[in-house]
Amino acid sequence: MRLTGLLIFFIGLLISCNNKPLPNREMARLLKQAEKFDYNADNIYSPKAVLERTDSILNHTRSQTEINAAKYSKALAFLQLGEEQKAIPVYEDLLDRTPQAEIDIRQQFKKDLAIAWMRFGERTNCIQHHGNQSCIFPIMLAGVHADKTGSEKAIELYKEILKEDPNDLESKWLLNICYMTTGGYPQMVPPALLIKVNDEDSAHIIRPFIDVAGNTGLNFKDMGGGSIVDDFNNDGLLDIVTSSWDLNEHMHFCRNNGNGSFADVSDSSGLSSLTGGLNMMQVDYNNDGYKDIFVLRGAWKGRFGSNPNSLLRNNGNGTFTDVTIESGILSFHPTQTATWADFNNDGWLDVFIGNETTPAGGDHPCELYINNRNGSFTNKAVQAGCALSYYVKGVSSGDYDHDGLSDIFISALDGHQLLLKNVTAKNGPVKFVDVTKAAGFGTNSTRSFPTWFWDYDNDGWLDILYCGYEFYEPLAWYAAAEAINAATGKAGKIFLYHNNHDGTFEDVSVRLGLNKIGFAMGANFGDIDNDGYLDFYLGTGNPKLKSLIPNKLFRNEEGNHFMDITTAARVGNLQKGHGISFADLDGDGDEDIYIEMGGAYTGDAYENSLYLNPGQNSNNWINIRLEGVSTNRSAIGASIKLSFNDSGKERSVYRDVNSGGSFGSSPLRQHFGIGKASSIKRVEITWPVTGKIQVLENLPINTNISIKEGEHQFKTYRLPLLDFLSTRSGLIPCKP
Repeated sequence: MRLTGLLIFFIGLLISCNNKPLPNREMARLLKQAEKFDYNADNIYSPKAVLERTDSILNHTRSQTEINAAKYSKALAFLQLGEEQKAIPVYEDLLDRTPQAEIDIRQQFKKDLAIAWMRFGERTNCIQHHGNQSCIFPIMLAGVHADKTGSEKAIELYKEILKEDPNDLESKWLLNICYMTTGGYPQMVPPALLIKVNDEDSAHIIRPFIDVAGNTGLNFKDMGGGSIVDDFNNDGLLDIVTSSWDLNEHMHFCRNNGNGSFADVSDSSGLSSLTGGLNMMQVDYNNDGYKDIFVLRGAWKGRFGSNPNSLLRNNGNGTFTDVTIESGILSFHPTQTATWADFNNDGWLDVFIGNETTPAGGDHPCELYINNRNGSFTNKAVQAGCALSYYVKGVSSGDYDHDGLSDIFISALDGHQLLLKNVTAKNGPVKFVDVTKAAGFGTNSTRSFPTWFWDYDNDGWLDILYCGYEFYEPLAWYAAAEAINAATGKAGKIFLYHNNHDGTFEDVSVRLGLNKIGFAMGANFGDIDNDGYLDFYLGTGNPKLKSLIPNKLFRNEEGNHFMDITTAARVGNLQKGHGISFADLDGDGDEDIYIEMGGAYTGDAYENSLYLNPGQNSNNWINIRLEGVSTNRSAIGASIKLSFNDSGKERSVYRDVNSGGSFGSSPLRQHFGIGKASSIKRVEITWPVTGKIQVLENLPINTNISIKEGEHQFKTYRLPLLDFLSTRSGLIPCKP
């Protein structure tokens, strides 16, 4: 009897262990509901549902017109699912059935068939046998395909297309890329069809980066999503968190082991139970000293995008708990962008969320959640005057007018760029006024995407950059046009506005060399050469599979000019680029670049990249980590001014504490390049709540500094130098 009782006990224990509650169960349930709602043939991002509908049409209609339309949709759905071998015969059948006289239709089918073969070549080479040179523009060396079948088939089709229409710049661009993948560029490209890679003046000033994501196990192959690089367990080492916009793909959390490897702790942290999230950012919303995570969902999907965001509390023990519902921040709007700042200067971080209002998706006004200082928030957007309804794609916050209050800049896909000035009275409710026109914006109204505040010229005043997303031709068309110096209008242009120190801004884009195309989605900034001037990197593209244009890296030349150094730096990945983080991950004193790659479809998933900076010179550096007391604990919104002597010249470099651009998050500790300075004369920190300026002198260089608000001493700490080049299979699976 006793044995039977023990047996029953152990069986019950085993059952209870196998049925223990999933972490973050309620949010996981909401996301599963959203995933089911997404599965709809009217949702252009649900190709499996489209396939079901096309098969139903083909089984029930005799109309040749309906049959052709269904087959065309079916072939595209196969491509979006990464099943090129199924798409190719459908396109070939459609082409064979189209009379020779219908030239335009045949041209379109040939283009579709060519991209199907091109994608087949990418899958059998760049994806199935990925290397650190795969898809890096211009493709060469180890990036050349071993199996050239797909590219060779595409080349023949593009030749036929261009014979009919020699001015088809999109096909000409893609033809040249195909030749690169076969090793036949430029010598085998017909002279009339050759597009030369722009010869840059940057080869002598930049050393190429090396993609070491495969070495470190950070090369997750997901669809487009967000990235955060920061220290989540307070050991001083930078960890990495990624997300995917697909509600089928879970978040990844990689803990830095401090020996050149990372441990995948997605399961034990609770993050693997959460899916989706085109963008995310870190924030210490409860001032407990641990960085939490805010995940944004639903962007681009219109009426299918009413997905919940997630506020994930860092429990300080390696786990995260979804507190979205209990914090009062749960809402159902399509979004991918938000900015955290202390808008009322009470020492606690609030959040402004830019939602997407579209004709097909309904009205989704922006939200402003004010921190109640007890773990909960209240939406005060209407009262604050910022419950705006636009197709918002990027938001950023910063104190552009030095009045001690954080203002907001909004970038929208419906052509609006808005500057909202914070006019909150002391101890009063948060209030914004629209000063867009008075500040000098609106003259270049264009569809736009990522944006940020930064001080690009180190004059102590925040400037504004936003990236245009206007296009009327395929993106490859514009890439070709720029390469041959043809006019591209304002399509995809980068806009930089200089702060005039009087509440107004001046467009200096062309004067500073930024009359370039970008078509940026992910974007962020950092100092890759430690000269003290901020450079920036753009992750480019759009959901279309033929949008193969390189991501771009721009070097800041002392605030007077920006140089496109993409080709020389070897960071021009042709695949879709999303969340971007600048961070010194290996501890050698220069910033590396981590990017979440991948498109909007499962067939367009791609491996993430970690571009290791080899060191560009012998310039010195310092990292500064702030801790607020009256100010929010993570010091977001605090301003830092470093003063030093660089080769006989007195200089100052300025930073505001934030995570960078509006799509991708860099560490909140601030990295400063200081040129040849041998010491730092003084650091001045302006704390936003009190307005006090804290001054410390004679800081050492090439180290990490920790400064607490109000204290007269700083602390130094050193981190290990990590070797990512020799690491192999460095990602250690989480063990229970």
